[in-house]
Order: sequence, then structure tokens, then C-alpha cells
Amino acid sequence: MDDHSAPNVVDLPDAEATRALGERLAVLLQPGDLVVLVGDLGAGKTTLTQGIGAGLGVRGQVASPTFIIARAHPSLGEGPDLVHVDAYRLGSLEEVDALDLDSSLEDSVTVVEWGEGLVEHLSEDWLEVRLERPRGGEGAADTRTAALLGHGPRWAGIALPS
Repeated sequence: MDDHSAPNVVDLPDAEATRALGERLAVLLQPGDLVVLVGDLGAGKTTLTQGIGAGLGVRGQVASPTFIIARAHPSLGEGPDLVHVDAYRLGSLEEVDALDLDSSLEDSVTVVEWGEGLVEHLSEDWLEVRLERPRGGEGAADTRTAALLGHGPRWAGIALPS
């Protein structure tokens, strides 16, 4: 899949659907995968990561790592560990590099919230998940959407959930 492909769009009517999408993505993920989550506050980035963690079968509650920036969740089975990063407070590539994510990238699935423009250089392949929620308006449903787009050869030919 090249970087100019149309993203797969998934409707997410509630938090449970967002977690379920994460679990479906986990089936596709393997050690070395980088997942970049994009979206405003409250769009569902952490909820999606909780589903990925559940699908991977990792230890520990997956919660937003805002204040510690990165949290590792070891696998409880044969699958890869999950490294969950919140790049919201990071302002430069140097701060990202200081996290030394590339040392664990090869053996883990790395999910980065707020990583757009900061972490794509860590791998030639990454999965971008752009989460959007409705804005205001009378009767606006709480349905969010997730647009999934694979970048690089790793994601070529992979059927992403839609």
C-alpha cells in the first residue's frame, strides 16, 4: 500500500466499538510495527490502544501515559510486547530520540498517541490511524470514525478493517 492510497474508514459508534477495532488491529500487528494515532483530545486514541493491548494479550492496564510519556506492557503469551507512548508533551525530534524507542521497536508493537510528524522516521513502515469525533451541533451523534492508512511495504496488500 503506498502513501497515496485511500484510507479504510471505520465508524465507531461507542467506546466498545473503538476497543473492538483495536482488538481486530492487534491480529494484524507483529513485532516491529509502529502505529501512529492522530486525533483531538477525546477522540479515542487511548481506548483504541486498550483494545490493541487486549488483543495482544499484554500485562497491565493500558492507560494514557501522558505524564510518564512511555509505558511498556509485557506480553503474557507468545506475542509481542506493547510500548504505548504519548508524544503530546514532546516538542522535537530530539525529545523523541531521547526516549530511545528504536531500541524496543524491533521486538514490540509501538503505539504512539500524538505522534504525527514526530515518529514516522523511526520506521520505513507505519500504520496511521486518524480518529475523529463529531463537533457540536444539536443531535450530533457520538459516533467517531477511524481512518486507517498503511505506509511502506509492510502494509502493502494487508487488508485493514473497514
